[in-house]
Amino acid sequence: MSARSIFDHAPLGATIQFSDGTPRPPARFRNKLAAWESRNSRGRLTRKQNEKCVGNTVLPANFTLHEADHGGGGVVVLRVYRTFSVDSELTFRVIEQPAIGSVRVFSRAGESGELVYLACDREDAETWLKSHGYPDAVLDEVVGDDPATASSEGRAA
Repeated sequence: MSARSIFDHAPLGATIQFSDGTPRPPARFRNKLAAWESRNSRGRLTRKQNEKCVGNTVLPANFTLHEADHGGGGVVVLRVYRTFSVDSELTFRVIEQPAIGSVRVFSRAGESGELVYLACDREDAETWLKSHGYPDAVLDEVVGDDPATASSEGRAA
């Protein structure tokens, strides 16, 4: 899938894999391997932003993937996000859709809201919210008739 297809059809909370199509270099080439890994990875789709104008500059639509959390002892000290323009030349694939019945927790309502947690059910989401500081959080349950979750290839809403 193209980046545009991911933006148009993949549901927030889906796990997305991206690749540049090149083969993985041997582990002994550490710099080449690190560069390859930066272009070939996966993450959870947390945000989509439409095209917008800032002054005379037009910023293309983009989406953000949450790649990893780093820390220890239950404390996250670094979150790794990657944002891709819909013009990206990388190849994308939906690996996993959010499960029906799971609950997406957004930081706030509207387009500026970001997926901050994907709970297995509403009780899990509410428990998570009590221990994390998102006063404007919005809960969104994944339902079976959501067109974006109907297939791994996605389809128009």
